[in-house]
Amino acid sequence: MGIGGIGVSAFARLLKARGYIVSGCDEHPSELTAQLEREGITVAHGHDPAHVHGVDVLIASEAVSKNHPELSAARQAHIEVRPRMALLAELLSASPSVGVVGTHGKTTTTSMIAVALLGAGLDPAALVGGIVPEFDLQHGGSNARIGQGPFVAEVDESDRNFQYAVCQTAVFTNAEDDHVGGAEGSELATYWSSVEEQHAAFTRFVSQAERVLYCADWPGLDAFVTQHQSAMSYGTLEGSTYRATQLQPDETGTSFQVSKRGELLGQARINLPGTHNVLNALAALAVTDLYGGEFESAAAALAAFRGPGRRWQHIGSLNGALIVDDYAHNATKVAAAVQAAQQTGRRVRVVFQPHRYLRTQQSWPRLADALMKADEVLILDIAAASEPPIEGIHATLISERMKQGGHPAAEYYPQREDAVEYLRASAQPRDIIVTMGAGDVWKMARQLAGVPL
Repeated sequence: MGIGGIGVSAFARLLKARGYIVSGCDEHPSELTAQLEREGITVAHGHDPAHVHGVDVLIASEAVSKNHPELSAARQAHIEVRPRMALLAELLSASPSVGVVGTHGKTTTTSMIAVALLGAGLDPAALVGGIVPEFDLQHGGSNARIGQGPFVAEVDESDRNFQYAVCQTAVFTNAEDDHVGGAEGSELATYWSSVEEQHAAFTRFVSQAERVLYCADWPGLDAFVTQHQSAMSYGTLEGSTYRATQLQPDETGTSFQVSKRGELLGQARINLPGTHNVLNALAALAVTDLYGGEFESAAAALAAFRGPGRRWQHIGSLNGALIVDDYAHNATKVAAAVQAAQQTGRRVRVVFQPHRYLRTQQSWPRLADALMKADEVLILDIAAASEPPIEGIHATLISERMKQGGHPAAEYYPQREDAVEYLRASAQPRDIIVTMGAGDVWKMARQLAGVPL
């Protein structure tokens, strides 16, 4: 169910490659569902209890209501209904595996690990919440890779059941308060009731892995692994098991040295700006080393890596201005994306679309503060993502706080077309225009660059 989603479609591809007959349904036809059909996966448009006829197992997200007619029909027919996370847990435990967990950077880090392993000749299988060009499904990229080597997967902490999955190597990027709170009975019922509850789940997940590789640069992350017998770290800090030093940032990325327990492994480069991408790449090189891959080959693959879709994705240009789209939607990700934009040396112009009323209610001051270092910020209306509005919660909370903080160019644009026309008229060659958010703001980047949606 929901086969058009970025995560469920990856499962469909992996299962088909393993010899299963796979079909699915989705409310909204898309280019992704059309591609799945071209791959031989039957996709029905809309939902209907008749879809479960002849099915042995129905895969559904925890966000799907237990009273959904398709789930009810499956139970009445004694068809197994398997939650998506249970399927991922099964895949992780079936072979040598790497599970990437944390509140930021999972998609990029998972992609980099798979690309590094691939470059080192280790033929990984992978499941990623984004389209990775290196997975090369007829050159368009894919969110899944079929391979005989280690299975690398992004593990979504918004699903409470992630904590029961067991992998060989847990990569732990960070821990914050994202995906906390939400009304029972809505899509947000999968969210955590408190930060403490979520962090206890992180601890459970990493404790069950044979070994854990955690980011030493994230404050307090070592507290999650104090009882683990095989915990290693990666980061820029002295004492990290795998350490990045001699960072040399430039307009397009960063070059750096990598050492393991003080011994130099070699030189590396990532052609994505931002210190956070150095850390993501370092995690990938560390995992490759743990699985016996050659450092130089993995580093070369990462140097050629351009990132998964919607993660610092170069869309095109406008009047010489560079147009980039990024999925950043909470304060930490937004701050990292602004820092990456500053690294290019261009004038940083951000179009930000807040995501969800609840998230905005919880974090609008932090979002405003994270955007303050951009030269100009255009704020769009909140992307509701099926949430009902919350009284008093509006995108202008962010723009007004920025103005009160002294930002000279933070404006709310209630009409998106007005923002498009303004940027078309004012874009200059030394600008970088970054569209940010987890909603449909990516469409605006394509409008500006003249790229088809």
